[in-house]
Amino acid sequence: MILDKFRVDGKTAIITGAGTGLGRAMALALADAGADIYGAARRLEPLNETKALVEAKGRKMAVRSTDVTVSGEVNAMVDDAIAQFGRIDILINNAGITERGRGKTLPELDDEDWRIGIDVNLTSAFYCSRALINHFVDNGSGRIINITSGWGFRGGKNNFMYSVAKGGIIQLTKALAMTYAREGIRATCIGPGLIPKEIPDEFREQRSGTQPVGRLGWSRDMGPLAVFLCSDASDYVSGETILVDGGAIAAGLIPAGYAPEAEG
Repeated sequence: MILDKFRVDGKTAIITGAGTGLGRAMALALADAGADIYGAARRLEPLNETKALVEAKGRKMAVRSTDVTVSGEVNAMVDDAIAQFGRIDILINNAGITERGRGKTLPELDDEDWRIGIDVNLTSAFYCSRALINHFVDNGSGRIINITSGWGFRGGKNNFMYSVAKGGIIQLTKALAMTYAREGIRATCIGPGLIPKEIPDEFREQRSGTQPVGRLGWSRDMGPLAVFLCSDASDYVSGETILVDGGAIAAGLIPAGYAPEAEG
């Protein structure tokens, strides 16, 4: 049956930033498709909320408070995940922040702004991938799914670290895919569009008209694609970035609700 190829029964996924938003949505979708989850984030409370939802679907989930910008903590997280589940099949590098330094001009940004913005959004994916890659190689298979953004394609005025980091995520994905394809490892990238976590209904209605499909995204829009990229159905897909943005990038900047301003 063709639909059997979209199942991930018996597999285990590490998901960073699994406590809220896109991370939680992907955890629940993978649980629906048969996977167990190991969730990492700084805050345990939202992780435990996700854990309860995953376990209500009959799957296992373990959680760990982890600062993914610290390589030692990432290594310990991966060791713990392998110890608890025996084998890890999937890594989803989802952790990220959007607001650090956003709106500041280049001279206003300090070293800490740059370091945090790059480390959370890019270095963390490098640390997690590095920590798991030998495990995947030994197993002869593995899936790495990185999360980028439309900002990684188009940049933005006074939006330096996030745009640079998300562009770097795309290139990290390509490098992983090219290097490890013959080891049975597939690396892909998802680029979400405007998918707010929690916004008033009136704002959602107001911004919906700026999107080509006539609505903003929901976190649940990420789940089906994540399942596909983690499943055997995507075995011949690697190194690619797939946008989940309702056509925003394809339609151009202004239909996506963002009109750039030029100096001078």
